[in-house]
Amino acid sequence: MIFRSFLAVLAACLSLSMPVAAQSDDARAATGGAQTLEDILARQRGEVVDDSALRAATGDPESAAGIAEQLGTLGGASDPDLWRALRYGSADVTVSSRSPAAGVIIQDGGMEWLQFREGPLAQYGGYLLLGMIAILVLFYLIRGKIRIDGKRSGQTILRFNAVERFGHWLMAGSFIVLALTGLIMIFGRLALIPLLGKESYAFIANAGKWAHNNLAWAFMAGLAIVIVVWIADNFPNRHDLKWLAKGGGLFSKGVHPPAKKFNAGQKIIFWSVVVLGLSISLSGLSLLFPFELPMFAKTFAVLNATGLPQLFGFGELPTVLGPHQEMQLAQAWHGIVAFVFMAIILAHIYLGSVGMEGAYDAVGTGEVDVQWAKEHHALWYEEVRGAGGADAPAEPAE
Repeated sequence: MIFRSFLAVLAACLSLSMPVAAQSDDARAATGGAQTLEDILARQRGEVVDDSALRAATGDPESAAGIAEQLGTLGGASDPDLWRALRYGSADVTVSSRSPAAGVIIQDGGMEWLQFREGPLAQYGGYLLLGMIAILVLFYLIRGKIRIDGKRSGQTILRFNAVERFGHWLMAGSFIVLALTGLIMIFGRLALIPLLGKESYAFIANAGKWAHNNLAWAFMAGLAIVIVVWIADNFPNRHDLKWLAKGGGLFSKGVHPPAKKFNAGQKIIFWSVVVLGLSISLSGLSLLFPFELPMFAKTFAVLNATGLPQLFGFGELPTVLGPHQEMQLAQAWHGIVAFVFMAIILAHIYLGSVGMEGAYDAVGTGEVDVQWAKEHHALWYEEVRGAGGADAPAEPAE
């Protein structure tokens, strides 16, 4: 009650400093355009509040009275006008620092960002990862490990050379560390502090932050290598439709739709990695170099031009963003993409390890059994064998 009374007095004081609304039917006429107690409480609940009246009420220094007539006041803009101008970034601020964010005196979007980070991002991101794990466990219990149907030939064929494997493991190894350290930063306060204590968590968090920032370069290097060496083999072809129609044989024993070097499922994974990897790298660079690489205002302008935001009911996206808003959006987007990325990679890891017999050999030693190649990538096997290369084995004896 005391806090509500204080907010009511504050709202009343603010209303005294605002001009009375010209239109009698204005919903804010009773407060002179100032925010109401309900506005303040709604903002604390995380609800969207119409603050257009406040944004416009920042005074007009150009129409201020002459200095001799100001009776010792600062003129033009009252204190509430000044603070509103500072809050909404319209004040004329002069600072000695050249930092892009140095001129921002008040930035109240941090609480909204924090609520999103600790609320929907962590909650739905956690549900997504747990849901994917549950699906994979259920799939394993129903389908079991996908075995090689025929008898192993005892002969192997080179599937991925040293450069391909190096790019894969550079990206995969760094991604695993980035994922784990990112999860620590999101869930660490909730899960690790009660378990380990604040001092131990502080050490882990600091080490994790250092690893996250520096291994990002290894991830981007691995991503670049993978794109270069595999993009030519990942464009769709007519065989992919047949593979998808049969579910890739993942749900039925003895079903092996023909595929080239990469089947349709692997191509989906590849392009997901490319799109999500490039996106998370760009937002990561923005976070690594604070205030230096703003990208959302320009992106929103492009999206507005396409009409997509309006089509989906979002209205016009803001095209003028402060430096802190850019950073908050970059961090939020980084987290969203990361959770989707991790969910997809969990499925990839499952099929490449315990989910399919012989699959790990392709990125482990680079050599796969000929029978495995015939069953899962028959078209690719015939191409390699027909090329007469050194890696093409002879037909195994029956």
